[in-house]
Amino acid sequence: MFSVIQLPGSNDDRDLHFAMKSVLGAPAKLVWHKDAALPADTAGVLIPGGFSYGDYLRAGAMARFAPILADVKRFADNGGPVLGICNGFQILCESGLLPGALVRNHHLHFVCEEVILRVEHARAPFTSRARQGQTLRIPIKHGEGAYHASPELLERIEANGQVRLRYVDAAGEATPAANPNGSVANIAGVTSERGNVLGLMPHPEHAVEAGLGGEDGRVVLGSLVDALAGSH
Repeated sequence: MFSVIQLPGSNDDRDLHFAMKSVLGAPAKLVWHKDAALPADTAGVLIPGGFSYGDYLRAGAMARFAPILADVKRFADNGGPVLGICNGFQILCESGLLPGALVRNHHLHFVCEEVILRVEHARAPFTSRARQGQTLRIPIKHGEGAYHASPELLERIEANGQVRLRYVDAAGEATPAANPNGSVANIAGVTSERGNVLGLMPHPEHAVEAGLGGEDGRVVLGSLVDALAGSH
């Protein structure tokens, strides 16, 4: 069962819950931020986008202290898969579950558009439905989505294969023009060193039905469903 964390200010929690349960047919439950523990049958944790605690201080900085986050950290430390999307990505970085940080977009403007992503590694539990080098079209919507890492950290996560998704152009090239927010090395999604925690700024839950403009988000969310079903 997927636990979808609800924080004050979350605004994609129900979209994510709908995508998992109604589109992909996976069991999912909304979990309140004040709960002390995840439901006992939790097999995967999803932290949705939004503006948790109003983004006071900086995005994700206060959410790291929510009671449920302590159990999310325990779950991740034990190898459980955790996916953070947009604000969820910011929270995972603030919590120390992912390396690096998210800062203001380089042009200081909020962006809301469809981007092209290149899958750098087709691995369970997050991208097993893709092939390496495959491109996906998924929307973004954020003002604080520029991924930042020191040169030393960037070298380490690249060498470890932790960069999972990168912004690219229509030809699949990671050019400056294809980078919507100024992320270092065009990084759109990065995993923990162990590979069981992924943060990404694009919103796969908004790309799971043709009527919404595309279904490429199923590659990410569906891979997670496959992993929990034990098919990979």
